[in-house]
Amino acid sequence: MKALLHQIHSRTPEKRKAILIGAQLPQTGSKSQPVSLDELTGLATTAHYHPVAELVQKLSTVNPKTFLGSGKVEELKLAVEQHQPEVVIFDAELSPGQNRNLENIFNCRVIDRSWLILEIFNDHANTREAKTQVELARLKYALPRLTRMWGHLSRQRGGIGLRDVGETQIQLDRRLIRNEITKLERKLKGIDKEKKTQRKSRSGIYRVALVGYTNVGKSTLMNQLTGADTLVEDKLFATLDATIRKIKKNFPYPVLLADTVGLIDKLPHDLVASFKSTLDEVLEADLLIKLVDFSHPDHKQQMETVDEVLTELGANEIDSILVFNKIDRIADPEILANEQQLNPETVFISSRTGEGIDRLQKEIIRCYESRLTPCTLELDYSQANRISDIRKQAIIVKEDYQDDRIVLDLRLPPEGKARLKEILQQTKPNPVV
Repeated sequence: MKALLHQIHSRTPEKRKAILIGAQLPQTGSKSQPVSLDELTGLATTAHYHPVAELVQKLSTVNPKTFLGSGKVEELKLAVEQHQPEVVIFDAELSPGQNRNLENIFNCRVIDRSWLILEIFNDHANTREAKTQVELARLKYALPRLTRMWGHLSRQRGGIGLRDVGETQIQLDRRLIRNEITKLERKLKGIDKEKKTQRKSRSGIYRVALVGYTNVGKSTLMNQLTGADTLVEDKLFATLDATIRKIKKNFPYPVLLADTVGLIDKLPHDLVASFKSTLDEVLEADLLIKLVDFSHPDHKQQMETVDEVLTELGANEIDSILVFNKIDRIADPEILANEQQLNPETVFISSRTGEGIDRLQKEIIRCYESRLTPCTLELDYSQANRISDIRKQAIIVKEDYQDDRIVLDLRLPPEGKARLKEILQQTKPNPVV
């Protein structure tokens, strides 16, 4: 298919004017919290927008046609006429009808939080897998929402699924779009098979996954623990692909550490689904390090968001260590001391300065060793050449070379006995005791 979906926006760092809209929606049960547009501002800035105005409305009900009440729509229309922004960004998910109606009223682009996140992911996707994942999520999300007002999509080359019929006119061929979605899904399945093969080759090695809200310092911690040179930037979603490295610094066991994509509140469902192969690193981990930016004023809410996503993924039952990061940014030592007293099992660190890393390593070792079971293996001397292979699957605590046999005291992971039998089955060793 020659027609291509044009990029959501330019990859140049030009700042385009935007008006940000927040809404305090009706809550059930708990008391609703005041609306803050700080995170939306960060998202907009990351996507190369320059916020020129903000508007917040407390809603008792959502207007099915325009989301906001009629009075606020008129107020916002005046703001659009005054500031002439390229885009109006809602900190909520708009229905296709609401999106279309608001664009007709304001005569400019209107996007919601989910589409804004997709724009950021589009900018930060570098690998074949990430590009395919984001492309698929964008198409699924945009399909019912694209209207003639989205003429900005037709001004650039290099995407999938739209035909140009003029500078600001787009005619969407839904059959071609759906065909392209099918192709991308098939491509992702192939990538997923490759990833499963890679993960299978790492089976038997203890795997730890870093999970947390975006921009909590996962990549910096990755570098601290592994000596890797993972990209570190103080911005949202700096990295999208799972990075796998071996923990090397002062670590007695072979352990692989995975740095996964950062999570965020209201993460688009299609994006979560598309990033399945990346998030499988979380599902197949033996241990999760839940990293929290303790210096962030909303860190408790961010923790709740991460737990909700992990539950949605089915990863909430995996062993985990709660780690509070960025303690070097806490100016009041009493705040830190009180939190440490209230949460004695939480590990407090600074991935930037290295403070607390030693305790975190000890906790990882403790979790690893808690899975090991002791056993004794007796070998004939004819099997001595197998000891090097045994070391790869078990921890040899003691070697006793007797007159007629070699006795090994081992500590094995859950799958260790089966692996030892595979190693020794050709020479028929004495059974594991």
